[in-house]
Amino acid sequence: MTEENKKQSEMIIPQDSFVFIPIGGSTEIGMNCYLYGYKGKWLAVDCGIGFADENLPGVDVLLPDAQFIAEHKKDLVGLVITHAHEDHIGAVAYLWQDFQCPIYVTPFAYELLEDKLNEENLLKRAQVEIVEKGAILDLDPFEVEFISMTHSIPEPNALAIRTDKGTVVHTGDWKFDDNSLIGEKADIPTLKKLGKEGVLALVSDSTNVFVESQDNTEEDVRKSLEELFSRYQENKIVVTCFASNVVRVESIYWAAHKNGRQVCLMGRSLWRIDDAARAAGYMKGIPQFLTEKEAMELPEDKVVYVCTGSQGEPFSALNKVANAKPGTGALHLHPGDVVVFSSRIIPGNEKEIALLQKKLLAQGASIITEREYLVHVSGHPSQVEMKKLYQLLKPKIAIPVHGEALQLAEHIQLSKSWGVPFTIVLQDGEVLDLDPQAPEIIGEVPTGILAMDGKKIIPINANVIRQRRKMLEGGTVVVTIVADKEGTLLGQPQVSSFGLLDENSKEADALRQRITDEAAQSKENKKTSDDDLKEAARLAVRRFLNENYGKKPVIEIHLVRI
Repeated sequence: MTEENKKQSEMIIPQDSFVFIPIGGSTEIGMNCYLYGYKGKWLAVDCGIGFADENLPGVDVLLPDAQFIAEHKKDLVGLVITHAHEDHIGAVAYLWQDFQCPIYVTPFAYELLEDKLNEENLLKRAQVEIVEKGAILDLDPFEVEFISMTHSIPEPNALAIRTDKGTVVHTGDWKFDDNSLIGEKADIPTLKKLGKEGVLALVSDSTNVFVESQDNTEEDVRKSLEELFSRYQENKIVVTCFASNVVRVESIYWAAHKNGRQVCLMGRSLWRIDDAARAAGYMKGIPQFLTEKEAMELPEDKVVYVCTGSQGEPFSALNKVANAKPGTGALHLHPGDVVVFSSRIIPGNEKEIALLQKKLLAQGASIITEREYLVHVSGHPSQVEMKKLYQLLKPKIAIPVHGEALQLAEHIQLSKSWGVPFTIVLQDGEVLDLDPQAPEIIGEVPTGILAMDGKKIIPINANVIRQRRKMLEGGTVVVTIVADKEGTLLGQPQVSSFGLLDENSKEADALRQRITDEAAQSKENKKTSDDDLKEAARLAVRRFLNENYGKKPVIEIHLVRI
């Protein structure tokens, strides 16, 4: 912990203040983790992951830094999960040591969380409580009511968090859809009731804030897929979607069924979600899906293949299909086959998706996305739906979360136009006093981003990450020199280079000579020092590569004394 963070961590929060602190998820899409504090007690909402980009080589998963939560876990009354998407539940098992409090989830979320806890050997240690529709939890000094909403995953809930200082509605991810095909519809009567009782603050999703309206529903997508499949009666059909979108998988099944096809699932996460959905009572009337082996025994025009990989993930099922060759026994594509991307592009994944689609096109497949056909609707609210929620709840304070800077700024402007007296954008770690007369930021607690590096959790600015980035950008050079006790080099240095120069090239020979010359020119007292002799060799390498390549690689010098 830095001295600055230590000072922040020791910040005293008045016990009579009702405060809100985003630990993660306020100014980004992902790593959702929020804290509410009152009377010396804390309530946590969600604990999710984010996904790394090329700037963090070797890292796939990001986690919110829960240091402040860990320091106050004895006063933590519970962790409440709004829904089972990875960016809201995916970090629970990794960070459980920081919480060590009861976890409250719906039945579907429980099925997924159980697997995660089991993988981390926490199933018997973590206290997980299953809550049903409309449940009200007494977590003194908080009362938490679950309010059914609609989203692209079963059992999404907004939370009404009540204290004697007022009520906050924390939406999680949501939308309004009167034609919801799975689970409950949004509980409008309860939202109306909350509005009449009085809502102090609304903490709400900003993902689709630039979308004015969304007229199509999941029911429309189901009908559209049915019609689309009918156009390709003699072709192989492959569909990719978010694995967690249970209703979309159901829609694909019924569209395939209407066209005389069975459905095959390809990808571990799809099978995991299918297991969870069936255990929680979903997928009713739908037989077990086919495995790839079972599907390969049927004619191609009798199967719809549903694959993971809608975001271009390199190890996904769809990427394997894109790379497969005829005659290998693996599912592959022919000219005329169709691949349907029944999903949206998550910002930041454009390059990976474009590369995947290029591979698919090279095999002669046709690609259909939401631009060409109605194959996807978002699970997040448009401006029309957001305005309706604000009109139902009439909050005094609007706190946009779950968005990038432009989305949060637009959310602020809209909430002002809808008559909200106070509108506030918070950075992760800022402490907001939810005073109905004058809400204000009263301080900051330590927060940040951690990286899941294999099985280890490290800071994203860890030296190992910086070294990897430097290796990718500038390559690596390893030099071995052999010298006697007086510092005279015995033979030419050995040079191994990765991603920079050919070891048998003239440039490599010139580098070896440069090292030899500069080592020989070192002062006598420095030749006998291992550190000084290694530093002379390192500087020789650095200068040579900068002059000839303009690169700054990772340089490693090995010295052998004889």
